[in-house]
Amino acid sequence: MLKRLKDVERRYEALSQALSEPDAYRRADFAALSKERSELEEIVTAYREYERTNADMGAAFSEAEHETGELRDLLFEEGYRLKEELAEKETALKILLLPKDRDDERSCTLEIRAGAGGEEAALFAYELYRMYQAYCEKHRLGWEVADLSETELGGIKEAVVMITGKDAYRRLKYESGVHRVQRVPETESQGRIHTSTCTVAVLPEAEEVDVKIDEKDIRVDLYRSSGAGGQKVNKTETAIRITHFPTGIVVTCQDERSQLKNKEKAFRVLKARLYDLYKTRAAGEEAANRKSLVGTGDRSERIRTYNFPQSRITDHRIGLSVFDLEGFLSGNLDEMIDALARADTERKLSAEDE
Repeated sequence: MLKRLKDVERRYEALSQALSEPDAYRRADFAALSKERSELEEIVTAYREYERTNADMGAAFSEAEHETGELRDLLFEEGYRLKEELAEKETALKILLLPKDRDDERSCTLEIRAGAGGEEAALFAYELYRMYQAYCEKHRLGWEVADLSETELGGIKEAVVMITGKDAYRRLKYESGVHRVQRVPETESQGRIHTSTCTVAVLPEAEEVDVKIDEKDIRVDLYRSSGAGGQKVNKTETAIRITHFPTGIVVTCQDERSQLKNKEKAFRVLKARLYDLYKTRAAGEEAANRKSLVGTGDRSERIRTYNFPQSRITDHRIGLSVFDLEGFLSGNLDEMIDALARADTERKLSAEDE
């Protein structure tokens, strides 16, 4: 690890030198070099702090060997304190050296679909929709609805939302999977608890270089937007449906009154789904062999239960329960998401040590 850190430091110093040259900003690769230097800066700063702590620890133990009495004890105490601090900094450095998920900084597409449970599942899907919307507002992430299929009783069959902003995918990538709700529906006269499910998928937004779509591989259909009625029904054909023949993926977008805007959103969603599909295929057996404890790709995995009678949310991947259902559904997801990220990091560190 130390050799690797030395190499990182040398690269950082070389970049700093290159970028400090007169007219460096005129270089064609100036932006790329600046970005690389910025990414290495945190590692180099942490490494230099680690080296200082290591030197201070060595000095404390060395001096203690030449002292007696109370001063000797104080120096040994300081040495052992610095040894503990050094171990913490070493772990922090290992985390910084872990391979970065290149998708983390991207915007993403959030898809919510009602599963088993009929109208109760649709109502739960709407609550999840509002929960994620509130979470995005708290973190100042953009929220653009691409498609929303509502039910007569206020639920939703399906919602497709584009979430924009730095680190949007990193914040939400652990939400993919089956979410289960346990509660007594308002229509239940016997007071029995029913179980319903919804499926959530979070897909990183694809860039132009990631996905190329051949015109001959798609069909674009126009149709009239549908809704719960009233003003939501569009009298003109502004809704868009794109069918991708090679994969069978179908994307619809009807939220905007503009046909052009709906088409643009639909293509963004299609690219995100294709990127996710190609990435999953490329991972192949390697992904199966090192599947994450808090996997971000398996949509069939039951990941979380929302128990209304106990006001409890339990994430089954890490065994964490939070007893604040109202706050959670109001968008207070940070405790859960942070715990999932920590568990994923610990898994990766264990894999590095094997």
